[in-house]
Amino acid sequence: MPSIAVKLYSVFFKFLLKHRLQNRIQTHVDESSNQYGVTTRPEESVSAANPSFTDGIATKDIHIDPSTALSVRIFLPESSLSPPEPKSKPGSSQQDESDSLNHRRNSYPNIGARTNDSRRSSLEGSKLRSDNNVYRGYSPLPQNCRRLPIMLQFHGGGWVSGSNDSVANDIFCRRIAKLCDVIIVAVGYRLAPENKYPAAFEDGLKVLYWLAKQANLAECSKSMGSGALGVGAEFTKTQVQRHLVDAFGASMVEPWLAAHGDPSRCVLLGVSCGANIADYVARKAVEAGRLLDPVKVVAQVLMYPFFIGNVPTRSEINLANSYFYDKPMCLLAWKLFLPEEEFRLDHPAANPLVPDRGPPLKFMPPTLTVVAEHDWMRDRAIAYSEALRKVNVDAPVLEYKDAVHEFATLDMLLNTPQAQACAEDIAIWVKKYISLRGHEFSY
Repeated sequence: MPSIAVKLYSVFFKFLLKHRLQNRIQTHVDESSNQYGVTTRPEESVSAANPSFTDGIATKDIHIDPSTALSVRIFLPESSLSPPEPKSKPGSSQQDESDSLNHRRNSYPNIGARTNDSRRSSLEGSKLRSDNNVYRGYSPLPQNCRRLPIMLQFHGGGWVSGSNDSVANDIFCRRIAKLCDVIIVAVGYRLAPENKYPAAFEDGLKVLYWLAKQANLAECSKSMGSGALGVGAEFTKTQVQRHLVDAFGASMVEPWLAAHGDPSRCVLLGVSCGANIADYVARKAVEAGRLLDPVKVVAQVLMYPFFIGNVPTRSEINLANSYFYDKPMCLLAWKLFLPEEEFRLDHPAANPLVPDRGPPLKFMPPTLTVVAEHDWMRDRAIAYSEALRKVNVDAPVLEYKDAVHEFATLDMLLNTPQAQACAEDIAIWVKKYISLRGHEFSY
């Protein structure tokens, strides 16, 4: 069973959440009067972006849609400044294998010791920092830097709260970025009731297309010799920028992603209601196919997804009054999120197994599902995973005993052994799909 401290905090948490949800209903703003929307609440503590490598991660915030409040926070691991991964060749010598092992140790901080001297020298040689240790993201020789997989992360909060720059989400994303060795793009989608369904889902998909646009902008800039990304340019920086504006509209290359991101290894990670968004984005990516090139969604992670349905499961009956997010509270959140004329428990946004949801499950990417023993939404998430496995999709389930909803992402639970173990388990599974060929680990 959860500890006494968790039980007491759960009572306080549910009281406060119920009060806030009721206030949302009383101060409900009609959707048409606030299309710009909000992505955070004034009562929530936020963490400022920090472009220096604090604790091995640099962060920056970007507002990517002038017509809405949609924004992203980029988490860039310091390991991205290391030399690129060597290519594996058949029949390599023992020395090559030793070099490869040393590279793996450098690339993945939780495996073996790191060769700090060589990493330090590469950082000094790359001159990627300014005097005050703030990373600008412009590399004279981008080919000498590592290109990391990109993970789109969608925070939880029951559609009506939470943010991509909250203190808890910032800590969680830093942890995942270091363990998985990925660039995380945390999505600040619009919240309900100011913006009801499908606003949050559309925001998630918009970020995926923004990522594809950035990748194409970077390739265009590289081919034209942009001064921001290479030396010996044949065109001036002004000429390149004018060409990009003509071709793509008023858009500029995001330097961190251009220098260090590998969009062909894209992973989606959703927390609670964010898992619903991640699953929607994954389905739309399948439908889009090559229209998203060079972005390719290779896997997704659904952490205690916010699924529900009209026919209750066993856990929805037995654990209806569970810790932190009980069923009555979640129903209230769904009423705030779904338009009144569309409210039903078998809505495609709520129930992943309704007929004609599309696309066929067999085309979905590999999906890791994380569930908690004391979460009333557990069984439906497991059922979705079972449906994926029936059509031969790699869809394992990690169930954590004595755990509650958001046990690995809630502020007061972030430093528990379970939260740390969950992050490490996610990293082990994700690396199967993001490791470069020849550098895979055995699991």
